[in-house]
Amino acid sequence: MRIFHVSEEDDIHEFQPRIPTRQDLDQSKGLVWAVNETCLPNFLTPRNCPRVCFHVGPNTSNADKQTYLSSSCQHAVVIENRWFETITKTKLYLYEFDPIHFKLQDDNAGYYVSDTAQVPINKIKINHPIQELFRRQVEVRFVDQLWDIHDEIQHTSFHWSMCRMKFATPIR
Repeated sequence: MRIFHVSEEDDIHEFQPRIPTRQDLDQSKGLVWAVNETCLPNFLTPRNCPRVCFHVGPNTSNADKQTYLSSSCQHAVVIENRWFETITKTKLYLYEFDPIHFKLQDDNAGYYVSDTAQVPINKIKINHPIQELFRRQVEVRFVDQLWDIHDEIQHTSFHWSMCRMKFATPIR
């Protein structure tokens, strides 16, 4: 298993634990966050880019696959049109960690955490995030607004993740 932290910063030498911003997590303990390779496509965008991500899991129905995925893709990332130019100009860095120092925090989201400082074992530069998503056989969709797919995908059999929705275009 490989786990990564995605950043737009190219010079991180050590990751220090940080207090989680999520209110459903213990606010007294800092964590270093990483994501597994299955869910990595959910983070191959600029940090604050709102997106709806979903992928096939062991219990995903054929009906859901036929309704929400085109071709043979097993994973989709839906992004607002207004982020197209930004994503094409963004460079990302994948910091890979030794998974032995991490524990599973959320299986559905692919999150792993460590409560100690971590030094990456590798850094990979991504010059073109959209091309990287295509290389990973991810369906990339651009839409005017995310709220319809946000509401729909939660009622499917996919594994899903809604990222940075506070930055999504409001419903008019």
